[in-house]
Amino acid sequence: MASRQASLDWHKTGLLLLTLCCAALTVSATSFSKSEGPLIIAHRGASGYAPENTMASFELAERLGSDFIELDVRMSRDGELVVFHDKTVDRTTKYTGYVHNYTLRELHGMDAGSFFSAAYSNEAIVSLEEVMDRFAGRIGILIEIKDPPLYPGIEEKLAEIVRRYELPYEDTAGIIIQSFDFEAMYRIHTLLPDIPGAVLIHPDQHPLSDETMDKLASYASYINYNHDLLNEEIALEIHSRNRKVMAWTIRNDQDMKRMKKLGVDGIITNYPD
Repeated sequence: MASRQASLDWHKTGLLLLTLCCAALTVSATSFSKSEGPLIIAHRGASGYAPENTMASFELAERLGSDFIELDVRMSRDGELVVFHDKTVDRTTKYTGYVHNYTLRELHGMDAGSFFSAAYSNEAIVSLEEVMDRFAGRIGILIEIKDPPLYPGIEEKLAEIVRRYELPYEDTAGIIIQSFDFEAMYRIHTLLPDIPGAVLIHPDQHPLSDETMDKLASYASYINYNHDLLNEEIALEIHSRNRKVMAWTIRNDQDMKRMKKLGVDGIITNYPD
């Protein structure tokens, strides 16, 4: 009797352990994807609802359930990476001049929110490290290097920062780096071979030859297109090379549906909801 009871207890324990293991496997398999279908990437944060490239925009994107936030990086006069889209500060602040003519401290002191709404007057220009400290490991981060020839050494500086964060490879808590500059992305690939890279295709470069497509696919995980240029043939060409494609920048439901129908792997949008 005691032997039979011990056997029953062993089977119950084994069943419990098996159940717990299965539950753990289920969590690990589903926790990497927040959305059905393509990744939803918040362009400069939720920039349709909050000032672009600010903490407010990134926080809102996270609350809306985005898979990734997308941001732009440039270099300040003192060699720090700052999150800013334009070459100059003119459009989104009350100051004028090139970003690289200001120190990080000076850029921190600029109001980067009032151009969007007075409600965001306290939003400052932030550094990449500030964004990484706040969001790395919580949400994916798609980093675009802007105009790398203007900032010698920007690839090395970016690689130095990224290496500080032990982030998983290509899931919704990881990092992807992109640029329109093919040479910069090749350097990023050599510096950070385990981090997915993406090349952005400028309309002037369209259409790509097979040779160019093959070369890009040799070091880029993603080949990303403006949605106006993207069609089924291009998507198939990219996927046939075992690479992925993101579409940018989506601003309405009609374009969103069309990109999903094409089977894109990511959608970069100002409205991530």
